[in-house]
Amino acid sequence: MNFKNITVAGSGVLGYQIAFQTAYHGFKVIVYDISDEVLEKAKNKFAALSDAYKKDLNATQEQLDTTFKNLSYSSDLAVAVKDADLLIEAVPEDPKIKTEFYHQLAKVAPEKTVFATNSSTLLPSEFAEATGRPEKFVALHFANEIWKHNTGEVMRHAETSPEVFDSVITFAKAIGMVALPIRKEQPGYIVNSLLVPLLGAAVNLWINEVADIETIDKTWMVATGAPTGPFGILDVVGITTAYNINKMEAEETQDPLKIKAVEKLKTEYIDKGKLGVLTGEGFYKYPNPAYQDKDFLK
Repeated sequence: MNFKNITVAGSGVLGYQIAFQTAYHGFKVIVYDISDEVLEKAKNKFAALSDAYKKDLNATQEQLDTTFKNLSYSSDLAVAVKDADLLIEAVPEDPKIKTEFYHQLAKVAPEKTVFATNSSTLLPSEFAEATGRPEKFVALHFANEIWKHNTGEVMRHAETSPEVFDSVITFAKAIGMVALPIRKEQPGYIVNSLLVPLLGAAVNLWINEVADIETIDKTWMVATGAPTGPFGILDVVGITTAYNINKMEAEETQDPLKIKAVEKLKTEYIDKGKLGVLTGEGFYKYPNPAYQDKDFLK
């Protein structure tokens, strides 16, 4: 299978990055979203992304001009997928929204189109039936700031055809990703299967008053050589995400430590607008967090 025409459905946090990265690597990309108004916002975000590509990838103006020529937009799903070899779905992380989207998509997509979900928490088998083409359906998961953190986790489900799986791995490499084949469904893929327990353990140490935030981060950074500790990572991920994960765990387990974590994250951070890097303050203050100070690890 040779993918040339790509449709990206959803222009939110990851959707617009996936579209731009794919266009940057020479593919024709149609960005689909629910309204022209939403698509206009995406176009504005692409302008800011250009600066990041210049800074981080040394992209030339000529490369960026070509990238913009490779991008087009539609709020009509049938038009957006009429020539698609591959559709990457990055619609909101809600099972109902995704299921409804796949029901609509199945009615209008050509038979050749392969579908890939960018869901980070939901398994492809949950939507395989709704796609109407389970053998042509995989998960393709990216990390935030995909041009720098270029993981492309490709996860099959039981009915994905080997040819489709291999083709999406080839595509991930073609758009500058390090392709990571996942041969069996796993909630959280590889990255989050490793990362979420680390972040959870750090929050537990803090809430249990074993050590303060800076000491926990310092320990991890010195012991492993990592450039950032777990609380620095949480600031990048966003404290709202940490709150949501802890809230879900607290409701499931009724663990007093998790309940305390939820309260503390809400009252001391979320209610005060300290959401992480995005708002200029979370566990650290930005743009110059304490953990980047030359004396932090002493």
